[in-house]
Amino acid sequence: MSDQRDSGHTPQSFETLAIHAGQTADPATGAVVPPIYQVSTYKQDGVGGLRGGYEYSRSANPTRTALEQNLAALEGGRNAFAFASGMAAEDCLLRTLLVPGDHVVIPNDAYGGTFRLFARVAERWGVEWSVADTSDPSAVRAALRDRTKAVWVETPSNPLLGISDIAALAEVAHGAGARLVVDNTFASPYLQQPLALGADIVVHSTTKYMGGHSDVVGGALVLDEAELAAEIAFHQNAMGGVAGPFDSWLVMRGTKTLAVRMERHSANASRVAEMLEAHPGVSQVYYPGLPSHPGHETAAKQMRAFGGMVSFRAAGGEEAAVRVCDRSRLFTLGESLGGVESLIEHPARMTHASAAGSALEVPADLVRLSVGIESAEDLLADLRQALD
Repeated sequence: MSDQRDSGHTPQSFETLAIHAGQTADPATGAVVPPIYQVSTYKQDGVGGLRGGYEYSRSANPTRTALEQNLAALEGGRNAFAFASGMAAEDCLLRTLLVPGDHVVIPNDAYGGTFRLFARVAERWGVEWSVADTSDPSAVRAALRDRTKAVWVETPSNPLLGISDIAALAEVAHGAGARLVVDNTFASPYLQQPLALGADIVVHSTTKYMGGHSDVVGGALVLDEAELAAEIAFHQNAMGGVAGPFDSWLVMRGTKTLAVRMERHSANASRVAEMLEAHPGVSQVYYPGLPSHPGHETAAKQMRAFGGMVSFRAAGGEEAAVRVCDRSRLFTLGESLGGVESLIEHPARMTHASAAGSALEVPADLVRLSVGIESAEDLLADLRQALD
């Protein structure tokens, strides 16, 4: 855990913070990259005499601390926690916020893993949940109950790229005494900072854009509230789903280039979305950067750019969608997203199979793209040949 605000320092730009926050030169050697402290325990200076507060790496590790300081700075929060995966972060948050009988409002197009966590794990523990269209604040308000403790939002959402007005939903949640949780994975803090818009907690799968190179699995929580941060720190240590030192180092390596990567991801995705919208083999395109997207104006208001994720529905139905996935060459068929390389998948059979038969079931003809930073012309050519 880290508290990053220091009123004695002039605020710095995102690009500068990405490279420098939490990443001071090693005092022993002058190394400009923080070391990987691949260690489980620490020599104490007498019983209870801890150096820098470190005693055991489940509780704290210097490499993880550096990452947490970096993440807090990038999201504009006071406290950050790094986990072994995005789902570990979500699980820790739920078990910190909720007790049996509490209720959560979740999106009608949430990530399949998040839905599974609520429907197959938290529900057995006595947590109640209901689904609402989070792009409509009145629908969220109608879904609230006396014991609603959190409103959970993804914006953009996975995989339908739905956009929710964070400031409006913060007002709805806070009016009911609930907290607003925003999964910021698809946007990244470079494109969107939910805490500044009124959210209480930001969730990340750092596996995705934060890491950026498809070589690490991780998760994070960022928030301001000191009392809640102390509770999360307790649960994180008690449950143990922490980010390891090498994984923390890899995510820090990724955040250094987050700004320049997100600019390229967004530029490429915009061109892909425009091409798909005009292609006869596509019946619908989901991309908040398109003026035709119902959430375009809200996205333009709260995001710096529109991100690297594009979904579309194949005009020929489910088999046509699967065929596009099979025929692509530069877009690699695979789950996950946010790496420098482009990926393609069929959500109904892959990442969102767990939502089949539920209110969160995705269209069978849907294809999801994670648009990488390759040449836009090459990406367009690959999609055209896969669609033709």
